[in-house]
Amino acid sequence: MSDNSEAPGADAAARSGGAEPPRATASTAPGPQPEPLPFFGTTWVDHDGGYGLRRVGAAVGSLAATAAACFVLRFAYQGLEIADVGNVVGVLVIVMFAICSAIAFRKTWEGFGRRPADPAREASLRGLKTIGFTGSLLAYFLRTFMEAPGERLRRTEYEEALARYAKRRSARTGNPAVRKGAKGKRPKRR
Repeated sequence: MSDNSEAPGADAAARSGGAEPPRATASTAPGPQPEPLPFFGTTWVDHDGGYGLRRVGAAVGSLAATAAACFVLRFAYQGLEIADVGNVVGVLVIVMFAICSAIAFRKTWEGFGRRPADPAREASLRGLKTIGFTGSLLAYFLRTFMEAPGERLRRTEYEEALARYAKRRSARTGNPAVRKGAKGKRPKRR
């Protein structure tokens, strides 16, 4: 979220991955600017610019990626069977991927609703979330049925920033020199 009153211009397009050119209203308006979401840019603000199609595309894409990931994991498991490493290793691999996927699903789902309280802890879980990437993809798929993943969090932050900005702007109305001059003037002596 940017509280700058300057236009973000090409910087916003770079942050959104070039998915959407900056909108004239968002880039020229003073005050806080909405934070772009991956694959959605800032279309989540007014649900315009193909927002519905982007949600459908994100749902289909994440489901296809989940299916492809499961296909790759099946090949990996078949490789273990061919190597004849034993039933214990096979069960351990399945349990490891299941637990990592469940943790990745939960952490990804929670990440859509709030910012991490401890970024260092989230960084330490990055490897675990990488192993359980199917859980993250599945969470992304399911979240697209409700909203653009992360939209509710960004909308809440954006509306709070707009309210703070409006409050600051309303507190600064009027000419401060007039108020200061009226208080500080001394009556003239004759």
